[in-house]
Amino acid sequence: MKKVIAVILAIVVVLGALIVPKYNKLVKLDNEVDASFAQVQVVVKRRADLIPNLVETVKGYATHEEETFQNITEARAGISSANNIDELSKANDELTSAISRLNFVVENYPELKANQNFLDLQAQLEGSENRISTERGRYNETVKEYNQAVRSFPMNMFAGIFGFDKKDYFEISEQDQEVPGVNF
Repeated sequence: MKKVIAVILAIVVVLGALIVPKYNKLVKLDNEVDASFAQVQVVVKRRADLIPNLVETVKGYATHEEETFQNITEARAGISSANNIDELSKANDELTSAISRLNFVVENYPELKANQNFLDLQAQLEGSENRISTERGRYNETVKEYNQAVRSFPMNMFAGIFGFDKKDYFEISEQDQEVPGVNF
């Protein structure tokens, strides 16, 4: 009887020694994905926070472009209310589209394009776009590492048991994947 208990105890210890490190790795990777997503949210929010200043600068020159300004306001609200990567990605695409429409408005006002406040805001916005791109790449790399762990044998068995599911990438919309035409 003591031998049976010793064998069972040895099996439990060996299984524990195998399971605990794998579980801890999954937890670590899951936390890295969450932290990376939070960083994406920070840079997307930073860009969204710059938009009202840009809009107010443009409004002084283009008072009749109210629909464009309303679209930007609604897109910013979507950033604030996003709860997951899919919602944030969609809201980011909508804000990007609204900013593109704002850029078309700006083209009609040469004196605005020369305004120093506008130029400073545009430079900050460009910096934010670069940060978003960098953080989106980091997030996707973290998700890739996590998904590889979750789907690889034998980790996939532990992932399934402990409820670690595959994560979604931060993807851009098909519209944003199209190369814009350049006309001179």
